[in-house]
Amino acid sequence: MGFDVAFFVQSFLLGTGLAMDAFSVSMANGLNYPCISKFKSFRIAFIFSTFQGTMPLIGWFCVSKMAETFSFIQPIIPWAALILLSIIGISMIKEGMNGKCCEETHVKGLGFAALSVQGIATSIDALSAGFTIASYSTGLALVASLIIGVVTLVLCFFGVEIGKKFGTKLAGKSSILGGIILLLIGAKIFISAL
Repeated sequence: MGFDVAFFVQSFLLGTGLAMDAFSVSMANGLNYPCISKFKSFRIAFIFSTFQGTMPLIGWFCVSKMAETFSFIQPIIPWAALILLSIIGISMIKEGMNGKCCEETHVKGLGFAALSVQGIATSIDALSAGFTIASYSTGLALVASLIIGVVTLVLCFFGVEIGKKFGTKLAGKSSILGGIILLLIGAKIFISAL
């Protein structure tokens, strides 16, 4: 396969499919923190897209260079996503039940560390995309990962913005809803891996 139309279409579709979990978490963040700025929406999307674009490349490297190591790690991936998203989701539900408002919690809840955990949790299953691109040359794998990252960036930015619109309308209940969404995403990743 080379840099042809089929490659770009396949990479775009792969990126769209892989970005759905990150898109949902972005919406949950927008629901939970409806007063964040567009810059912070972009920051969330950028962090998620960085992880989402990097994980398939790591998977590609593992499959093409270290297949034995990757097969050892693969059973752990759904457990890690379930645990990380459950911890974040339960924390968001607790914040919502305690009635904390957006201004009180947005710095802590959307800090780099928290967003990185969300980014890892939503993209860790993208390691398996390395199997999809295992036959690619280094150049093709890099471009495919870049396309996946850009698609994720766009989808996550709009996900946060959509969540913010609904979050404003839902007021205090948005944190609970966002936490439930994260729990459901974690369960979906876990169940789909079984």
